[in-house]
Amino acid sequence: MSNVFEFVAKSRDKSGKSGARAVRREGLIPAVVYGGGSEPQSIELAQNEVSNHLAHEAVYSHVLDLKIDGKAEKAILKGIQRHPAKPQILHMDFMRVDESQALKVKVPLHFINEMSCVGVKAGGVVTHAVVDVEVLCLPSALPEYIEVDLSDIDIGGSIHLTDIVFPEGVDCVALAQEGDHDHTVAQVMKTKAESSVDEVEEEGSAAEEGDSEESDS
Repeated sequence: MSNVFEFVAKSRDKSGKSGARAVRREGLIPAVVYGGGSEPQSIELAQNEVSNHLAHEAVYSHVLDLKIDGKAEKAILKGIQRHPAKPQILHMDFMRVDESQALKVKVPLHFINEMSCVGVKAGGVVTHAVVDVEVLCLPSALPEYIEVDLSDIDIGGSIHLTDIVFPEGVDCVALAQEGDHDHTVAQVMKTKAESSVDEVEEEGSAAEEGDSEESDS
């Protein structure tokens, strides 16, 4: 099995929309690699190999080996354009990595203890407001994912960005910005069935109180 963190590419001369279409007709993916103090370079990759690599979540938040015409360089995957109706990748963006420079990358969130959290045990259901978070760190400190522990969240409770324990050397981009960016990450809500039961019980209690008042009068 090939290394999922190694993308093999070839340089291409044709750029622009016409060049990209020509590449796609050959069953390849047009892409560009930029940054790192060098000029942007147009490249092409094999559709099947890339699709296999992208099946691994870690690829999206990992420093990759981008091998162009046999020469390897470090890069991260910055963008993917997919076909709206077909399982086809239309374009990819890679950014070169400088080990001495911090980079911004979206890292997936892994929610743990979801089914055993206080609220779920009480009959609630977990809803996720976000599934990834943008971080700022050196390439060597880039985490594959960040865990979010839901064990203590009760019905009606939620967890925010400030509740997440980020690894050492990893900063949350949103929290570093001015203003209130402490977004909700996940919360535990009542299920519809539970809400309906509560409404029925409340209506029943109100009816009993009404009957009691009528009899007293």
